[in-house]
Amino acid sequence: MIALGDVAIIGGGCYGAFYAGQLAKAHAKGTVTWRRLLVVDRAADCAIVPVLDGIPAAELVVAEWGAFLDGWLVEQERREDDQIVPSPLMPHLLAQWLTRRAAATWPHHAVEMVNAEAPLGTPFDWLHPGDGVRYVSFADWLCPTHCIEPATCPAIAAPRSWEMGEAVAAWTEARRAERPTAGPALFTCRHMVHGVGMYRARLAFEGLAALAAQMAMTPAGADLVVGSVSACHGAVGILRVNGER
Repeated sequence: MIALGDVAIIGGGCYGAFYAGQLAKAHAKGTVTWRRLLVVDRAADCAIVPVLDGIPAAELVVAEWGAFLDGWLVEQERREDDQIVPSPLMPHLLAQWLTRRAAATWPHHAVEMVNAEAPLGTPFDWLHPGDGVRYVSFADWLCPTHCIEPATCPAIAAPRSWEMGEAVAAWTEARRAERPTAGPALFTCRHMVHGVGMYRARLAFEGLAALAAQMAMTPAGADLVVGSVSACHGAVGILRVNGER
């Protein structure tokens, strides 16, 4: 039995409804339990609504994702067993949350996300021209829907020899030669049960603590590499705290 705390599913549309349904099946089989299952969507009539009453301890939270995280990610309230279930189509939400928290922590500094200019060198490696986040993947093929990224890759029927977290860590080490850099703060989604991946909510506070430790050493400014990743795919951004304004 896997015992989880509060579980926040980002999005109540097709992906969130699927994840909630899979967790409900696992719960019925006695595989997993939780304190609360929160499905977060800005639409009160999203896809999860018709089946929500049949899921134990589940509720819909009608809110923008960023606003929800600002209220829910409170360090004194979140426990080690609280989890976030990300949507594959969501923006780099935890990087955005860290940016807001960093701006509040260092109010006399300029805080912003800057372009992740240097390539990681993965088969798919693209810098988004709008948000400056680098989107990367080891797959140069079409992955199976809801793949749990097992040790043997189902797309190539061969051992998976890569790990995105390791690639981002190496990329971060190279950034340290350019300017003071903390991290990487990795929000690594791992398969938990019945095809549903998630990561610990408290990783958010660990990322902020890593930036604070670097700022203590280099108070004029520092970067934090933030990665929302799985074993195969990822979104990598750079949060920058500049010198005092």
